This record gives sequence, structure tokens and C-alpha cells, in this order.
Amino acid sequence: MLTYQPYTIEGENRPNETVIICDHATNIVPDFVNGGELGISKKDMARHIAYDVGALGVSKRLAEKMNAPLIYSNFSRLVIDPNRGEDDPTLVMQLYDGTIIPANRHITEKEINLRKDLCYRPYHAALETLLAQRENPILLSIHTYTKKLNGYAERPWHVGVLHSEDERLSRPLVPLLQSHSELCVGDNEPYSGHLPGDTMEYHALIPNRIHALIEIRNDLVKTKVNQREWADKLAPIFAEAVKITQAQEA
Repeated sequence: MLTYQPYTIEGENRPNETVIICDHATNIVPDFVNGGELGISKKDMARHIAYDVGALGVSKRLAEKMNAPLIYSNFSRLVIDPNRGEDDPTLVMQLYDGTIIPANRHITEKEINLRKDLCYRPYHAALETLLAQRENPILLSIHTYTKKLNGYAERPWHVGVLHSEDERLSRPLVPLLQSHSELCVGDNEPYSGHLPGDTMEYHALIPNRIHALIEIRNDLVKTKVNQREWADKLAPIFAEAVKITQAQEA
């Protein structure tokens, strides 16, 4: 009988100091969560509400191109969101972009704690262990977002760089991305990079590690070809941004 593993690490011994992170990689619902389903349709489970569409494909290719390790979650963000603080009210979503999540609607503290113990905490412990293996790790978190939320205007940006008070890596990243004239680049768009208790705060801001979070519009990375193209475009941009940041830190 296979034991459920809430995360996967690829290329753990790759030499790059940058660690690629994909918090919302899959739409998997483990069997111990409501028998392996959340009570919503397959169509909804394929939407951005359940995972970041295309993010894992971009992350895998990017990690290979950069010769960097990758860690990603093996559970849906609707099971429990690893990019939230443990006390965040949106840690386990009951309603998301117009869809009610039946398995979460009347969830108990006991059930939330089970998901924390079997999914959330092991993922973050593994991420911290991976980072601790490097003298000066740099965190690069890859996300995707939907072009349009229900009831809201379309988002024009192709890619966004999210950050809060630490702009060491995001500051050079934004103009490097903007130098590609075909890209509409968001600076802290489509939303702010400050989210108390999230992955970047816990693993980067508090321990003072260089980091950035990238958001790619998910309609641009739906296919494997698209994902590969974006990773190939982003890899040299990230490498140059890291080089600039490290030079400024020296």
C-alpha cells in the first residue's frame, strides 16, 4: 500500500542556489479528504480554483533550464492552501469564484488539523529543509492566475511580479520582463504580493532570503508547448535578475 506523499522534490542536488517553488501545482484530493473528492464537478476541479493551471509544467522546465531544485505540492489548494498562514480564514476555502465547496462547507477544526498534519505542515517542513541545504538560497515561486474572475473585468497582464517590502529581486525583474515588448507586465499585479503568513513571508521575508513570486496568466500556459516556451523565456531573465541582485548585495 502506497503512503500518501504531500509534496515532490525534483533535482534536490542540482547546484543552483535558486529553489523553484510551486505551491498550487496539482488538483489532487487525497483519499483521507472526504473519500478523495470535494463534491464539485470535474469542470470546476480543472479550473483555477483547484490549482494553478500550467504552473507545474512551467516550473519543471524552468528548474531544468536553471539546473535548480523544484518542490511542489501534491494536493489541491481547495484541500488546504499552502500559500496561506495557518490562521488565515481562507486556508480552507468554502466558496471560491462562485463555486461552493461542499466538502469544506461545514468542516470542523479536527478535519482542518488533519489536513494541516498530513498536507500543509509536511510540505512546508520539506521546503525549509531544502532551503537549509543551501548557504544563501533564493526563492522563486511560480503561480498562474485566471484572466477573469466572475463579475470582474478582464486582467490585461501577461505576467506579474509580486512583492512586499523586500524588492531586491523583484526590482530588476520587472524592467527585465518589460524589455520584452510583447509582454504586458504587472508590478504587484493582478494583486498585491503582501499576504501575512504566506509561503514568501514564512520562508523568505522572516529569514531575510532573496525571493520573488511570478504570476503568469493561465490561458497563456495551458499546453505543454506554451509552458515550455514560457520557461525558456523566463530562465535567462531570472538568471540576469539574480546576477544583478547578488552584485548589489556584495
